[in-house]
Amino acid sequence: MFNVWFKKKVGNSVKLMPKAHALRFRKLLIDLEQMGPILSDWPNYGVLQGTNTHHCHLSRKWIACWVEKQQGIEIEVIYAGSRESAPYA
Repeated sequence: MFNVWFKKKVGNSVKLMPKAHALRFRKLLIDLEQMGPILSDWPNYGVLQGTNTHHCHLSRKWIACWVEKQQGIEIEVIYAGSRESAPYA
């Protein structure tokens, strides 16, 4: 099991998402906790080139990004929101 956490800013972004997308975000958190940072079954999953940042699509418009902080132990979700404002856009 992984320890998954996020800052208040991410939580506030999730509150602004449509309900269905916020529920997918919660499912993502569960999968991260149980399976770790590599979630190749999620839509458009990938690792941002040259970084330790992973991302996937919650839908066509909404994405989430996370970083493995301590290998095998801790994952921080660093972004959840629209693709247009994503850290790699």
